[in-house]
Amino acid sequence: MTMLPVRSIGGIRVSAIGLGCMNLSHAYGETPSEAEGARLLNHALDQGVTLLDTAALYGGGANERLIAKAVMHRRGEFVLASKCVLDLHDGKRGLDGSPAAIARTLDGALQRLGTDHIDLYYLHRLDARVPIEESVGALVRAKEAGKIGAIGLSEMGAETIRRAYAVHPVAAVQSEYSPVVRNPEIAVLDTCRELGIGFVAFSPVARGLLAGAVRSDDYVEGDIRRNMPRFTGDNLRHNLAAVSRFEALAADAGVTPAQLALAWVLSRGEQVVPIPGTRSIAHLDEDLAAATLSLEPALLEKASAVFAAGTIRGARYAAPMQAQIDTETFADEELA
Repeated sequence: MTMLPVRSIGGIRVSAIGLGCMNLSHAYGETPSEAEGARLLNHALDQGVTLLDTAALYGGGANERLIAKAVMHRRGEFVLASKCVLDLHDGKRGLDGSPAAIARTLDGALQRLGTDHIDLYYLHRLDARVPIEESVGALVRAKEAGKIGAIGLSEMGAETIRRAYAVHPVAAVQSEYSPVVRNPEIAVLDTCRELGIGFVAFSPVARGLLAGAVRSDDYVEGDIRRNMPRFTGDNLRHNLAAVSRFEALAADAGVTPAQLALAWVLSRGEQVVPIPGTRSIAHLDEDLAAATLSLEPALLEKASAVFAAGTIRGARYAAPMQAQIDTETFADEELA
């Protein structure tokens, strides 16, 4: 097994780059076969990845079942993270942060994963109808029962993080973060540093925008980017001009755009761990190479400047999904 640099998220030691497993079962159109997904997961472990991130929502539980079948025989080699609250409730995607729903989702996840313990368990989104203290309380009871090891929060703002932390220490906060999406810089990153919480960056290559995967909005059926305003129409055409400038920076430095994006995320702090997702073993190897890159600070600052405030047009999510996001937004940010 290859060794990658190691970082700590809330006291949990993991590879500096983890793997987001979502797109092996969910969200970006046609999914790979089970055999292809299993090959990628095992290759990730062979290359030294020690953080696998899934959720009950992904593929309606299919992603958790894939991990169970593909790599749970190598359970000692990785930290297993999954999520609750955002799930299929009565067959429909939605939020339910009630303790009863959290308990049901967790028990289902344990069954799907074929284990009695998940190392890091996140509240996937804030259910505004339920006090965060009650939702965290359900995870505390799960921890006391030995079902989970550590508590995480996903896409939650600084005030919510502090309220949750007052109930029980939080190991990790997960939010979208890349040179394109900078919302955690408003307050969340500082809060995590202050409280000793790890920060897990999902979509660190901006849903493929910084990995050469988006050249037009001709997405396949089932690709969630079809409903994301910044990934379609005139917004996308405008945004690709900035992407082109980012790609030129990467080319001048002798790295790929995805590697520059990941190196940028890694440079934001020792408590920051990106979890890119991919279906391609070649792309995975490309991503993991970023963990050992040494890029000049001036280059990283230029990468930041490409996506200065106001550069990107279009909201991050369509209105229904944005309504589920608690992370702070910029004053001039488009929200729908």
